[in-house]
Amino acid sequence: MNAAPAPVTLRRHGSVAVVEIAYAPVNPLSKGVRTGLVEAMATLKADPTVTAVVLSGGPGRFIAGADIREMNAPPDEPFLPDVVAAIEGLDKPVIAAIDGATLGGGLEVALGCDARIGSPKALLGLTETRLGIIPGAGGTQRLPRIVGIAAAIPLVCEARILKAKEAHALGLLDAVADDPLAAALDFAATAQKRPLSALPVPEGDAAAEQAAADAALKGAKGQPAIGEAVRVIRAAREGTFADGLARERAAFLALRESSEAKALRHLFFAEREAGKVPGIEGAAARPFASVAVIGAGTMGAGIASALLDAGLNVTLVERDEDAAQAGATRVRGLYDRPLKSGRVSAAQVDERLARLVPTADWDSLSAVDLVIEAAFEDMDVKADIFRRLDTVVRPGAVLASNTSYLDLDAIADLTSRPEDVVGLHFFAPANLMKLLEVVRGAKTAPDVLATALGLAKKIGKQPVVAGNCDGFIGNRIYAVYRRHAEYLVEDGAAPEEVDAALESYGFAMGIFAVSDMSGLDIAFAMRKRRAATRDPNERYVTIPDLLCEAGRLGRKTGSGWYAYDTAGKKSLDPRTADLIAAVRTERGIAPRAFTPGEIQRRLVCVMANEGAKELEEGIALRASDIDLAFVNGYGFPRLKGGPMFAADQMGLPAVLAEVEAAHAAGGAGSAPSQLLIDLARSGGSFAAWRKTNA
Repeated sequence: MNAAPAPVTLRRHGSVAVVEIAYAPVNPLSKGVRTGLVEAMATLKADPTVTAVVLSGGPGRFIAGADIREMNAPPDEPFLPDVVAAIEGLDKPVIAAIDGATLGGGLEVALGCDARIGSPKALLGLTETRLGIIPGAGGTQRLPRIVGIAAAIPLVCEARILKAKEAHALGLLDAVADDPLAAALDFAATAQKRPLSALPVPEGDAAAEQAAADAALKGAKGQPAIGEAVRVIRAAREGTFADGLARERAAFLALRESSEAKALRHLFFAEREAGKVPGIEGAAARPFASVAVIGAGTMGAGIASALLDAGLNVTLVERDEDAAQAGATRVRGLYDRPLKSGRVSAAQVDERLARLVPTADWDSLSAVDLVIEAAFEDMDVKADIFRRLDTVVRPGAVLASNTSYLDLDAIADLTSRPEDVVGLHFFAPANLMKLLEVVRGAKTAPDVLATALGLAKKIGKQPVVAGNCDGFIGNRIYAVYRRHAEYLVEDGAAPEEVDAALESYGFAMGIFAVSDMSGLDIAFAMRKRRAATRDPNERYVTIPDLLCEAGRLGRKTGSGWYAYDTAGKKSLDPRTADLIAAVRTERGIAPRAFTPGEIQRRLVCVMANEGAKELEEGIALRASDIDLAFVNGYGFPRLKGGPMFAADQMGLPAVLAEVEAAHAAGGAGSAPSQLLIDLARSGGSFAAWRKTNA
C-alpha cells in the first residue's frame, strides 16, 4: 500500500521557497498540516540560501479552517498559536498566496505572514464566534493592527466573510491577482519582513469603537463569546503583544469548554450529517431548472421568491388570472424591504421577476421539472390538485406537497406515480426561514429524495429528512410542546409567565405569543380534525378553543392569549385571565405556582420525549436532525443545541423523572418513550443512539 502524500511539501523557485499545503479537499488545519508547517519553518530557518517564502494552498484553496474531525477531540500539539508563531518568527518574509476560503484558523495563519495576496475568489473571515468561541491564535490581536478596533469588532463578532475586493480595501489583502501564487513569487523578490505583532494598534475614534462594542453586545443574544471578543479586541492596545495573546488564549480555552460552544459544535456537525440519508447512496438528483408553485398565497409567494433568488425559473399557478396576478404582486412585495435596505438592487429584482410566470393555465405545467403544491391545508383541496397534476405534468417530474400535517402517502396514492411524490414542508416566511422538512413517503423514489435534498441546497435551506406521520418531525413535537404549555396554564401558570420563562431560556418569543402571531384558528382546525381519533384518556384543555369560539384568533383579530392595539403592540388581557380562571373553577383545579426553571424543564423534556418516540419509529433518522429542525424552524435557542441535545446535557435520568411527572399531568400520549427509559437506565444518550434497523 502506498503511503499517503505529505500534507505539507517544500519546493524551490530560485531563492524563494514555496510551502504548499495539500490536504484535500479544503486543507483543514489537521495535526498533520500543523506539524508539517512547523517542520517546514524550522527547515527554512536553517537554510541560508532561502531569502523568502511563499505559503500556498494550491489552486482554489488556502486553509479553510479547523479540521472538523478533530473538533471534539482533546487538543493535540503542535497547537495553532505555535504554528503561527513559527511562521511569524521566521527570519525571512513569508507571503500567503490565497486562492479560496481562508477562514478561522486559516486566516490566523495568513495574518502570521508578512503579506497576503489573494485571487478574486478568495474569501477571508474570522468565523469562530459561530461556534461559540473566539480566535485563539492571535486573530483578535493581529486583525486590529490592520483594520483598527472599531472595524475589527464587527468582523469578529458577526463572523463576517469578506470577498477579495472588500478584504483588499480593508488592508487584509495586500493585492488581488488572478494568479496569486505567481504574484506572490514576484512580490517575494523585494518583500521585507514586517510582522503584524511589531505594529501598533492604530489610534481610532473612541466613539466609533464604543458604538461598535455596543452594537456587538446588543446582538450577542446571550452568547458569551461576543462579550469576550469585544473585551480582548479592545484590550489589544493594552500592554505588550504577548499580553494580548495571553488574554486571547485564556478566553479561547475557557469558551471552548462552555455549554454554548458545545451546543454550537453539535449543530455544526448535525448540519453535515443531515444530508446522509440511508437508501439514496448513488442516486442522482433529477433536473429541476424549472419549478412550478401551485397556490400564490403567503406561503406560495414565499416559496416562489426563494426559488427565484436561487436562479430558478418559476411558474406560479392560481385558480384564475386575477388570482395569479395578485400572487405575482405578492411575490414582488417580498422584495420591498431588501430593496430598501440595499441587500438587493433594482436590477436584481427585475431579473428575478422576469423569471416568474404567473398563470391560471394548468397546461403550462407540462414542461416543468418539479411542482410544489402550496395550497390550503385541506385534504380535499390537495387531493384535487394532485389528481390534476397527474394528468398534466410530464412523466419523471417531481410532485411535491408543502403539507405540514397531512398524510403524504395518501396524497401520493391519488396519483399513478407515487414514487415521484415527496413532501417539501417550508416554514413561514418561506423566503427567509432556513428549515426545509423533506418528507419521504413509503414509495418515494431514491432519486426523488436526492432531488429534494439538491433543491434544498440550491435555495440555501437546511434540509431535515422526515418519515410520514401526522405532523412529521417538527409539528408532531410542537403539538406536544403546546399541549403541555396549556396544561401548565390550566394548572396555575399565567400565559405570560410561560412565555417569559421560554424567552429567558433563549426563545425569541414564547409559545403563546407565537400562537397569537400565527393565528389560533390554525391549531384549532387541526384539533377539530383530530377530535375523532383523540384518546379519551388524553387530557384536553379547552381554553384555546374557547378563545377561538369567542372570535379571539390572535393578532389578526386584536386579541387572543393577549390583547393587541392597532399597531400590533401586545398587552395583557384581563378577559384571558378571567376565562382561564373560569375553566379552572369548572374543572376543580386549585392553581399552583411554577418557577421559570420548572416551566423550562417540563417543556424541554416533553419535546425530547416525543422526539425519542420519533427515533423509535424511524420518523427521524437521528437525534441531531430533530435538533436542527427545532433550531432552524421553531425558534429553539441555538446556544442550547436543540431539545435532544439539551436533554442529553440535562442527563436522561432527570429527563425521565420529569417526563413521568408530565405523564401524570397529561395522561395518554405523554407516557415516557421506551427509548428514553432504556437510555436513562443504561447511561446512554440520544446523540450516541442509532436505530439498528434503519
